Formats: sequence, C-alpha cells, structure tokens
Amino acid sequence: MADALSVIPAGVLRNLADKLYEKRKNAALEVEGIVKQLALAGDHEKISAVINLLTTDFTYSPQANHRKGGLIGLAAATVGLTSEAAQHLEQIVPPVLYSFSDQDSRVRYYACEALYNIAKVVRGDFIVFFNQIFDALCKLSADSDANVQSAAHLLDRLVKDIVTESDQFSIEEFIPLLRERMNVLNPYVRQFLVGWITVLDSVPDIDMLGFLPDFLDGLFNMLSDSSHEIRQQADSALSEFLQEIKNSPSVDYGRMAEILVQRAGSLDEFTRLTAITWINEFVKLGGDQLVPYYADILGAILPCISDKEDKIRVVARETNEELRAIQADPAEGFDVGAILSIARRQLSSEWEATRIEALHWISTLLNRHRAEVLVFLNDIFDTLLKALSDPSDEVVLLVLEVHACIAKDLQHFRQLVIFLVHNFRIDNSLLEKRGALIIRRLCILLNAERVYRELSMILEGESDLDFACTMVQALNLILLTSSELSELRDLLKQSLVIPAGKDLFVSLYASWCHSPMAIISLCLLAQTYQHASTVIQSMVEEDINVKFLVQLDKLIRLLETPIFAYLRLQLLEPGRFTWLLKALYGLLMLLPQQSAAFKILRTRLKTVPPYSFNSEQFKRTSSGNPYSQILHNVPSGPQFIEDDDINSDMGNSHGGINFASRLQQFEQMQRQHRMHAKAEALSRNSSTSFSKEVRRPQEAQRPSPPSDISRPSSRSSRKGPGQLQL
Repeated sequence: MADALSVIPAGVLRNLADKLYEKRKNAALEVEGIVKQLALAGDHEKISAVINLLTTDFTYSPQANHRKGGLIGLAAATVGLTSEAAQHLEQIVPPVLYSFSDQDSRVRYYACEALYNIAKVVRGDFIVFFNQIFDALCKLSADSDANVQSAAHLLDRLVKDIVTESDQFSIEEFIPLLRERMNVLNPYVRQFLVGWITVLDSVPDIDMLGFLPDFLDGLFNMLSDSSHEIRQQADSALSEFLQEIKNSPSVDYGRMAEILVQRAGSLDEFTRLTAITWINEFVKLGGDQLVPYYADILGAILPCISDKEDKIRVVARETNEELRAIQADPAEGFDVGAILSIARRQLSSEWEATRIEALHWISTLLNRHRAEVLVFLNDIFDTLLKALSDPSDEVVLLVLEVHACIAKDLQHFRQLVIFLVHNFRIDNSLLEKRGALIIRRLCILLNAERVYRELSMILEGESDLDFACTMVQALNLILLTSSELSELRDLLKQSLVIPAGKDLFVSLYASWCHSPMAIISLCLLAQTYQHASTVIQSMVEEDINVKFLVQLDKLIRLLETPIFAYLRLQLLEPGRFTWLLKALYGLLMLLPQQSAAFKILRTRLKTVPPYSFNSEQFKRTSSGNPYSQILHNVPSGPQFIEDDDINSDMGNSHGGINFASRLQQFEQMQRQHRMHAKAEALSRNSSTSFSKEVRRPQEAQRPSPPSDISRPSSRSSRKGPGQLQL
C-alpha cells in the first residue's frame, strides 16, 4: 500500500473519488499513465500494489463515489498494462464482478463500463472468468435501471464476440450454468439466454446439438411466453436445431423424446404444435432408438388426434400412421404391455377420434403380436367390454372387431359371450340400444351359428328368468329380421330335412323356451307347424299377459314382411299345410278382437283359398277341431297331405327331433316362469301389507273425539285452511 501511495500522487487519488465524473476521468488517465510506466519498467510488484489500492480503498469503499473511481481506475490500469494485463486479471476482474451487485445503479453502470474496457484489452484471456461474467450479465439483463441494462447489452455483445473467436471456451462447463437458468420467467433473462444459445450454436467448433437435451425443455417453455418476441426467438432457435437434427448422423433422440412427450400435452396451442411436429420428425428419423419410448410417444399422439386445432390434428394423424407402420419386435425392447396400457387408457378419452385410434392400435397389436397381447388380456378385457356401451357406433363396431379377433380361440370366444351376456344383464339400456348392433356384428365376424349356439347354451341355464326372457326375445327378433342372419334362417327352415338344421333347432329351442312367443316364432321359421300349434294349445291363462300380447303383435306384423313370404305362399295350399292354418288361427284366437294385429291376421286368413278335404284328412287334425268349421265354402277339389302328416302323433319324432320331449321342456320352463312371477307378486303384496300395518298403529294412536261432542252440520262441515277436519 505504501508503494502505491508513493507512486500515485495524493491529488490523483483525491480526484479519483470526486463526485464529478470529469475529475474522476482525468484521474483515471493519470493512473493509466503511471501503470504504463511501471509496465515498461517491468515493476509488476508496484503494479500489483496500485491495483490492490484501487480495490481495497476504492471499489470496496462504503462511499459510492469512491467505488465509481475505483472501477474507472481498474479499467485505466488494465489499459495501461495492455499486453501484460493478463497476469493481473486475477486482481482486476473479481472486484469489478463484485460491483455488478452494488445497490447503487450508477456503480453497476460503471462496473459494466469498466469490464467492457477490460475485455477490449485482454480479449480471450478473460475467458477463464466467463461463467462468473455470464452469471453477472444474466442478472444485469433484467436490471431495474434502463441505463444499466443498456450498458449490460453492450458488454454482452462484446463478450459474445470474444467467445466466438476464442478456442479456450468450455461448452461443458457452460451448459450446467445455462440449464440452471432456462426455467427463469423474466422476459429479459429469457431473451438473454436465447441470444446466447443462438450465438453458441452458430460457432462451428461448439457442439450445441449434443447438449440440446439439457436446455430443450427450457426453450419449449419459452414458446408460451406472453411476449411475442420471445416466442418468436425461441421458435427460431428450435427450428434451427430441428434442421440440424435432420442433417446430423447421430442424435440422442431418447432424452429429447421424453421432453417432447410432456410438451405435447401443454395447454398452450403453439407449444403443442411445435412438440408434435418434433415428434413427427423423430418418428421418421429415430428408428430403433425410439423403440423404448414408443408407448410414451403414442400417449402423446393419441390425445392430439382430437385436438381443436386443425394443424395439430393433421400432424398427429400423420405421426400416428408413421409410428404404426414401424415393425418393432418385442425381442428388441418393444413393450407390447406398455402400448396396450396407453391404448386402454385412451379408450376412456372424451374424444371419439382418439378412442377409435386406440382401438386401431389394439387391433394392430393383435394382428402382429397376438401371443404377447393375450398375456395382457385380463388388463384390457373389462375396458373393451365397457367400450361396447360407447355412444359412438363406429367405436362399438371397432370394439367388436377387436373382440372378434381375440375370440378366434375357443376359450376366449366363450369368455367373450359370457361377459357380453353379463353386461346385457347388468345394463338393460345396453341390450335395448346396442343389442342388435352388437349381436349382428358378432354374427358377421364370428359366424352367426356359432354365436347363437353359444348364447343359447348360456341363456338356457340363466338364473335371472326375467332377463333370460328379455334376452331371448331380443335374439329372436334379430334372428327374424336381420339380413346378416339370412343363412341361419335358411338353415332353420330345413330343420325337418337336414341334420344341421335339426341340431340348430334343438340347440336354440332349449333357451327359446324362456319366451312362448320366441318358441312359436322359431317353430314357424323352422316349419314345424304342428308343434307350433301344440305349443299354442298348451298355454294357460297366466301366460296370456300384456308382455305376451306385445310380442304377439310384433310377430303378426313380421308375418307380413318378406322374411315370411314362404309361409304366406304355403297358405295357398291349405290342404297341405293344415297345421300352419291351425297355428295361425290359434294365434288369432289369443288376440283381442279390437287390436290392430287381430285385424291384420284375420285379413290375411280371409285370403286363404278354399279347398276341400276328405274325411281321412279331417281325422288327422286334432279331435274337436274339424277344419270344416274353420274354412268356409269348401268346394270339392284335389287332395293334399298335411304339412306334418308324417309326425301327426306327437309321441313320435321326425327328422331326429323328439317333439314330445321338446314340449315337455317348454312346459317345464314356463312353470318356472309362472312360479317366479307368483313369488314376485307375493313379495310385492307382502311389502304393501307390511307398509299398511306400519301405518295402522300410527293411525290407532290418534285420539278419537269425545262421544259427547255432537257432529257439525253439513253446512258447517267445511273448515278453513289449516283447520282439522273431523
């Protein structure tokens, strides 16, 4: 210190701390000259003493003017040192950096000015202080004083120039500093950071692309900044990096894919679009590197397929197709279970397009990796079943295709049908609204006969009799009306002719017994008219209820459709199809005369042409029901055999069908239904009686009026509001 005081005149030191800038400037010039002379003399010890004096007595002084003088003095000393300044930077730069956080804005301003002048002199030699300088500049970029900000920007530009031309800059040491600050929200700091990223990326010798995963998330974070300028700068930087990725032979796609997946779910529209665009390029370029991330990428893509923004939807769909086109092998790390988990989760999406694509993925996996998918079947099966209740018909049809693909195996086929019946049982609306669609589609995908046989087998032992009846009626209506089941109807029409028809008739009969009208419909379809007539005759009073009449009304109307054209044509030969006539007249007698169905059937029967029958034919009809009483104006004519003449005795069997046993099966099932109905009625009556008994004691507790009080006259019996009526 004594050496420094002997070198620098007291007047110079006094002016260096003066409040006037001009005096401080002149004093600094004096210091510059003194240091220059010492440097020429090679007296670095005295130079160090001068720098120490400027630091201790000035830059660290509690007086603001002293600090200002110290900063300008350090800059002047550096200028005086010129080429020899590098060996004194350890003394010069730290106090200047310390002044960047000074409470006085003018001191901070002079610190920027001082470091600017120092940097101009030493250039690349001060790179060793780069991280500290960068940290200081980052803070000053958001300084509250506009002059300080302006000075910091000038210094920042100079430092960038020095870094770009220096071969001493260490990107490895800089990246952690950059990463720490990338999530700062201050707009000035964000601009500062993006500026540095852009500059460093432009330097050929600096590989910023290799460190992109360290600050990529921060850049995406800036895309949703409130400042249009910052969004534009971040987007420009990202676009440049994406172009570099396309041209680079080696890129770490994996780490960046994780970031992009998160950003694809951003609430900001621009961020989502940029993220999904990057993912699209990654899927095209990444190849095997992305295999472990397929599930995460798919989880990001599927919601974007239903995005409200058209551009995002288009890119998401394209990416989805690109991803699905990649043939990945589970042996190479392709996680089928993870993909299925994502698809299952997206089946609960509120957006139809996303649910559809999720089903396409499940279907694709079933086709490519069936064995692996079936391992995870229990994880997705319930969700697939619930999807059958989806409000979208397209989703339901796709779900059925997936189910059909799973049900190629016998075990899974039976499991599907059992679960389907279970869903129909617990959700009546599903059967009512979607039952026909589901059953018809399954019949196309899995063979109608196979589906109906399995459903019949399950419903035969159904404990919920009301549901069984409803389900059978639904299946029967589908059987009679759906074009998809035409081959099944053709097979049933030959029940008395070929074994396959007989087997199907017997298989369906077991469960169709739950509904009298379903059995009658089945017999009419199978042309077992005598048995149909016998079933009608076997019905008791309790069977003829409102539900039965509603079903009968439907059947009568169906008889007028093209499906039953063959039956109506058979009425042209009443002598041959007497049991058909008897069955139809039996139905007519069950209908109320004022109903529309009665009028429809009666009109049809009136059109039956009159034919004569011989006495032998009358004997073949049921006793007490001669058709001479049914048919009017029967002239003589040719003779015909009856439709079921060869099995008119119901004790016999025909075509392998034991009709007596079938009738017994039907009557037994109907007894169960009648007992069930009586039990339910008794239960309802008991509940009603109990509720009445509960009320009676309460009523009995009411005090009766005294006997000596006379009743009011009829004229005064009406009471006003709120008065008790006795």
